[in-house]
Amino acid sequence: MSITHLLEDFDAMQDGTERIITDVSLEEERLTAFETGYRAGWDDAVKAQDDDGRRITADLAQNLQDLRFTYEEVHGAVMQALKPLLLQMVTTILPRLAEESLGPRLAEMLHDLAREQGRLRVELSISPEDAPRLAHLIETDPAIEATLIEDDTLGPGQVFLRMGETEHEIDLGEVLAGIDAAIRGFFDQTQQGKASV
Repeated sequence: MSITHLLEDFDAMQDGTERIITDVSLEEERLTAFETGYRAGWDDAVKAQDDDGRRITADLAQNLQDLRFTYEEVHGAVMQALKPLLLQMVTTILPRLAEESLGPRLAEMLHDLAREQGRLRVELSISPEDAPRLAHLIETDPAIEATLIEDDTLGPGQVFLRMGETEHEIDLGEVLAGIDAAIRGFFDQTQQGKASV
């Protein structure tokens, strides 16, 4: 059933010929219009998705950049706050702990050597500052047979242990200096790394 008699055909008036619209041609026009609209909608959706993707990527990059700066600022602040604490530990707490641990460390070392090499006479060259504490250690531990020799050239925390042909050295001052150098080196390196960024 045709509805051409109800609709005015403007194309027919332009070129002077009358056109007849059939159900098939009307359906083709509808399909063409649908395809054109669908394609236009699809293109708009793809463009909107691309725009959203670019915006999200830009936002993410900016947020990551902000986080990076925030992390670096926090890390730098924490490290600067820790520096005085760690240096104070190296100069105040660790020397006291080293002093207190010298006797037990030496006793452990002597017991280990006695187990490995048997009961040989042990000579301990020590600093005069460490003599009273180490003399007390030897007096209170009957398993340790050692002779203490005070040596003015040795500093506190330095001990030379001779057992037969074997000689061992304990130098807590050198250990503490190494820890101090490592901490200062770490902060210097952190400071240089921050300056180069």
